[in-house]
Amino acid sequence: MKKILVVCGNGLGSSFIVEMNVKVILKELGIEAEVSHTDLTTSKTERADYYLGAADLVENLEDGNRNVIKLDNIMDKQELRVALETNLKEV
Repeated sequence: MKKILVVCGNGLGSSFIVEMNVKVILKELGIEAEVSHTDLTTSKTERADYYLGAADLVENLEDGNRNVIKLDNIMDKQELRVALETNLKEV
């Protein structure tokens, strides 16, 4: 099962909200994945198949080995849906 890690600055409010939205959208799409949330610093040491968050934040995770999903507006559910469909179609 794929793991999606939702990342925000402090790993509290916004990443938790996005995590809940990701779970709802994945269920609607019929995609199974483990979804959790954390802060940027911790995310650098956690293993995941996908790292998802605000573009200006998660670009710090790009190292050529991580699948980073960047969002312009983390509260835009339609943008989130498109990003998940685009990046997880092989799941």
